[in-house]
Amino acid sequence: MLHLRLLVPAARTDEVTDLLERTVGTAHLVVLPGAARDPVGDMVLCDVAREAGDELIAELRRLGVDRYGSITLENMDLTLSARADRAEEEAPGEGADAVLWEELTEATHEESTFSVTYVSFLAVATMLAACGVMLDNAILIVGAMAVGPEFGPLAGISTALVQRAPRLVWRSLWALVGGFAVAMVLTAGFAWLMDAFGLFDAAMIEAKRPNTAFVWQPDWLSFVVAFLAGIAGTLSLTSAKSGALIGVAISVTTVPAAANAAVAFSYSDYQQMTGSTQQLAANLGGIVLAGTLTLLAQKALWRTATRHQRAHMKPPAPRTQA
Repeated sequence: MLHLRLLVPAARTDEVTDLLERTVGTAHLVVLPGAARDPVGDMVLCDVAREAGDELIAELRRLGVDRYGSITLENMDLTLSARADRAEEEAPGEGADAVLWEELTEATHEESTFSVTYVSFLAVATMLAACGVMLDNAILIVGAMAVGPEFGPLAGISTALVQRAPRLVWRSLWALVGGFAVAMVLTAGFAWLMDAFGLFDAAMIEAKRPNTAFVWQPDWLSFVVAFLAGIAGTLSLTSAKSGALIGVAISVTTVPAAANAAVAFSYSDYQQMTGSTQQLAANLGGIVLAGTLTLLAQKALWRTATRHQRAHMKPPAPRTQA
């Protein structure tokens, strides 16, 4: 279940509560007259089944609640209520399959910001990966993959393409391309500094490196792995299974490829630099393509499921006073 909190001018409360009462999948409607000070008005509280949340938010926005008041939605970990159970049964579809598009757009928007923190994480991850490729240490490579924050902008591009939001596309693309560009420049400088201290040398980058040579030798399997990781990452975002993102992060070689390209450039090994750049492009492209197709499939399947269930669903029973 989701918990909905609305701030509504008193003159608009009736139409909002009427919408909530008519919406299948809602329960525990509470109106607190005059409770809101900024903006001045009433506070309306309601619980709603996750599978009914997206349509309800869209209807509330059509009423203009987000413009003259506010809409706040929270996930509820535990709800013990027969009314809540009945609301989930009445709502069409399954909560695990429901996508809250407003929540997804907001989350990817925040993760797609070209900020000092984002660039710092990406640069540190790329430097860690540089140490990993030079030492041929797979553990350092995995650690660098887990630190990298690049999935946020990748998910932002996919979400923006499906939602037809060009501004978010460019924002996410700038965070992705700009972030990797800065991280790779800083990593090249890091490699030169490590060479000056005698910790890196050309023989390390030219060695066979059986554990990490894959980061600059792209093939179709690399694209397939990135595509599958993109599907898993997108599903983890839309279903609030954020733990799966760690598995996604350590299954693709975006950060290690960027690191190897930067280090190879610092030692004028342009063959490795080219191969690493191709590996990076294949992984980024595979994730974006998979994310976009996954979101399109989820949107189409959800529409079909809800349309089918509504056609065979009885109208909800009238609500009675407790």
